[in-house]
Amino acid sequence: MKTLYIIISIAIIATVTGCKLSSDNQHHTANTELAALFDKYYEERLQLFPLEATSVGDNRYNDKLYADFTDSYRKKLMEFYTRYLTYSEKFSPKTLNEKDRINHEIFKYELEMNLEGLTLKDNYMPCNQFYGLPITMGQLGSGQGNQPFKTVTDYNNWLQRMKAFPVWADSAIVYFKKGLDNKVVLPKSLVEKMLPQLQDMVTNDVTKHLFYGPINTLPTTFSVSDKQTITANYTAAIQQQIIPAYKKLHDFLAKDYLPKARTSSGINAVAGGSDLYDYLVRFNTSTNTATEDIYQLGLSEVKRIKAEMEKVKTQVGFTGDMAAFFEFMKTDKQFTPYKTPQEVLAAFETIHQTMKPHLKTMFNNVPKTPFEIRQTEAFRSASSSAEYNQGSADGSRPGIFYVPIIDATKFNTTSGMESLFLHEAIPGHHYQISLQQEDTLLPKFRRFDIGNNAYVEGWALYCESLGKELGLYTNPYQYMGALGDEMHRAIRLVVDVALHTKGMTREEAIAYMMANEPISQEGATAEIERYMAIPGQALGYKIGALKISALRTKYSQQLGAKFNLAKFHDAILKDGSMPLNVLETKMDEWASKQ
Repeated sequence: MKTLYIIISIAIIATVTGCKLSSDNQHHTANTELAALFDKYYEERLQLFPLEATSVGDNRYNDKLYADFTDSYRKKLMEFYTRYLTYSEKFSPKTLNEKDRINHEIFKYELEMNLEGLTLKDNYMPCNQFYGLPITMGQLGSGQGNQPFKTVTDYNNWLQRMKAFPVWADSAIVYFKKGLDNKVVLPKSLVEKMLPQLQDMVTNDVTKHLFYGPINTLPTTFSVSDKQTITANYTAAIQQQIIPAYKKLHDFLAKDYLPKARTSSGINAVAGGSDLYDYLVRFNTSTNTATEDIYQLGLSEVKRIKAEMEKVKTQVGFTGDMAAFFEFMKTDKQFTPYKTPQEVLAAFETIHQTMKPHLKTMFNNVPKTPFEIRQTEAFRSASSSAEYNQGSADGSRPGIFYVPIIDATKFNTTSGMESLFLHEAIPGHHYQISLQQEDTLLPKFRRFDIGNNAYVEGWALYCESLGKELGLYTNPYQYMGALGDEMHRAIRLVVDVALHTKGMTREEAIAYMMANEPISQEGATAEIERYMAIPGQALGYKIGALKISALRTKYSQQLGAKFNLAKFHDAILKDGSMPLNVLETKMDEWASKQ
């Protein structure tokens, strides 16, 4: 397929630079031209976002690192998206087959959303405690992330990225200062969380530095002189580039920025914040649902799940109120049985093996990408949630389910271990992302894109609802944990909207969360600060999951005996992630063919 694309790419340059398509053969040629356009877009996009290229296993730009939040870079992005939007308008959906029509619609949607995003001033806050290059660099530089360290070229590539980091950090300081001038600043509580993260990267002993990890695992196949050269180069880069850059960013935030950081919690407190939130809600839910409707939906879901929780409390014979039941689950010794991180990881593997036989009845198509369960690296575990890191399409890197275990003896089994596995691992993110990456019929801009938050996170949350059908949730406390996870997503609808539009404070949001789910103060604080850092992102989960559940109910009623759950799941996952309105149209067409 790739060879064909290259040949067509030459032909398309004439087309996309202004030559008209002849109307009589347009229907015939549109698909191949569209495929070539998508391919060209994807290739150009990888060069603009080299870290994305690394994350999908394309190693051509592993030495590149850009400050993509600067005005000059965003101008380049704006030109790029505008050019492709113009090209895309040459194709009429009426002349396209079903697959191409879906791809074309998603392509235009993505370009329009990206262009709108570039008009907003979120680049005045270039990183925070939850998201940004200083954290990503740690994951990559540890040697445990997406950046490969197998060849001498791999090592030299990362060396170039290390050398580029000080430029990024200096640019970040410039933009944080612009933020101060324009009243677009981070909340104080978030800046306070960033400081220890940055300080962790400032060490006296280079051999103890996180970025020294790849030196400790130098391949035995390297020559002695290569090993010596790489070790010397890495030692110098860590001492002269990495440590000073992290220190400079840390000191600026501590001395100049923190005193001027805002005491408000919501993004609507910054200049242009209300417009930014409105955009982020649409971006993260891929719907035009009003924020007030999302808030009310959250309140009704909290009420519904609370009633389910009451049933479980009665079932286990607990006589106190819900707050006391939460406290019991948080503190009773029976729920913290582990002594080592290995025991925690083994418990997740047991969940995996328990559900395996049941998966066959629910999915005909399963991914080939290998799968692993790993402990989150120490440097980021304190501020991390459990997460899934996608594998590479060629299977050379597995999909990884990361579990942060700060202290195994405090790891609580009622935290919803079964629902967490269903969401982050199988059949949640691992199935959806791997199947999408393995689908060579998808254009690459979609195959390797895990955008469309409401679809991606909605699917994963919907998977949590499959627990009983997959032979899990037989223990009432595990089911309570699953309800806790669902409650957590319902609470997000309430607090995210309230923080960013209704003046709810960080402290009020933490209190609301703790009153409605079994979560520690520390856990609730980290969650609420996450919503403060990335407004709107937490809304996608519940909005997407409710949409998928509603479609399942609709078609099972419509089709009766003709409804097949495995086929439904296969159809949802087929064609990759997409905006929810595109998904619904696609699934309605699927149902009509059953």
